[in-house]
Amino acid sequence: MPTAVTVVLGDDILDRVDTTVPPGTGISPLDVSRTPLSLTRTDLRRRPPHERAAA
Repeated sequence: MPTAVTVVLGDDILDRVDTTVPPGTGISPLDVSRTPLSLTRTDLRRRPPHERAAA
């Protein structure tokens, strides 16, 4: 059984996730206090695999 640390999602999978739940979609009506930089700066949304935390 792979652990979360060993799973690396490719850009094709991440693109499919983005089409299902667009970046910035809120699921909690109480979470309206701030907008993270990763939602306002497109260069932070999809970093190269070697720069991602799980890579």
